Amino acid sequence: MPIYEYECKACGHRMDKLQKISADPLTDCPVCESASLSRLVSAAGFRLAGGGWYETDFKTGSKKNLAADAKSATPETGGQNGTGPAAKKKDTAA
Repeated sequence: MPIYEYECKACGHRMDKLQKISADPLTDCPVCESASLSRLVSAAGFRLAGGGWYETDFKTGSKKNLAADAKSATPETGGQNGTGPAAKKKDTAA
């Protein structure tokens, strides 16, 4: 269920409410009890990263493939391609 942000036009009170998508928007302010509460448009609280998302597959120029740039900045972690130190230990043990 999404969290919606509301603001009262009468008193300026702001609040968040966990509601179903199909639920009707709230209209009554819990502080001043007027019917001037309105739902605000808020930014999402997460970022889709990694392969298969718009950020890596459809951007062009210097903005393309930000996830791969992050992997090359930290080569000691090994990433998903199996080239890190842990992968080298597996190769020598086999």
